[in-house]
Amino acid sequence: MDVLTPSRPLVPPRRRRPSPTTGVVIAVLVAAHVLAWQGTEFSPAALVEGWRGMADFLGQALPPDLSWSRVLSPGIHAALVTLYIGLLGTTLSVPFALGLALLAARTTTPNRWAYQVGRSVLSFLRAVPDVVFALVFVTAVGLGPFAGVLALIFHNTGVMGKLWAEAMEEIDLGPRDALRTNGASGLQVALHAVLPAVVPQFVGLLLYRFDVNVRSSLVLGLVGAGGIGFLVNQSIKLFRFDEMVTHLMVVMVLVIAVDQLSAAVRRRIGA
Repeated sequence: MDVLTPSRPLVPPRRRRPSPTTGVVIAVLVAAHVLAWQGTEFSPAALVEGWRGMADFLGQALPPDLSWSRVLSPGIHAALVTLYIGLLGTTLSVPFALGLALLAARTTTPNRWAYQVGRSVLSFLRAVPDVVFALVFVTAVGLGPFAGVLALIFHNTGVMGKLWAEAMEEIDLGPRDALRTNGASGLQVALHAVLPAVVPQFVGLLLYRFDVNVRSSLVLGLVGAGGIGFLVNQSIKLFRFDEMVTHLMVVMVLVIAVDQLSAAVRRRIGA
């Protein structure tokens, strides 16, 4: 016969007090936000007081100007140019990004100095915004979409090369080590062990960057690099806000179409 033992009362676990480090981190974050609030002159009151200006802007912007010959047709043509800028800026950066990614991944570059050089180049290309590259190339080759393509090639090489290098460093090292043990060269290791393992990630990241670059092409147009961003900038300067809204509607359709296409391709690859 089992002997029933009296159950002990459940004692609720004691709550751990926050450590001094946690308190310091919270205090630093609060102080940083206070300084940021003051440094940016963030003022909800100013936004509320400016409602008349917002109402005046909306009154001039709505309804949008949908005239075909003067607004819609040039806007659609410029949107296609924006798409072309994003497409070429993405695809033409692939060989440069791949070469630097192989140099900046420990799985393919055992030499420490070569690895650091590859990482440094990618960091520089990634740190310089594409808008800054566009301003540089506009002064070099003049206004137009060619400057936008060059800007995206340089910036996208840095971003995509970094993403690809990190993907290559996360692979299973077994096949790579087996090839090295059997005397394979660095190029053979990259072609037969590293790259085949990361092709799906490479394609997914490439499609993601294409989506981002199409949106970036709009901003590049604001600094003279062609595309529909140039028309948006012109409309703002001429105070034709109804035309600006129409161009933004065309941009929205373009971005949604590119996003849906990229998502469909990614689903097809993942299936």
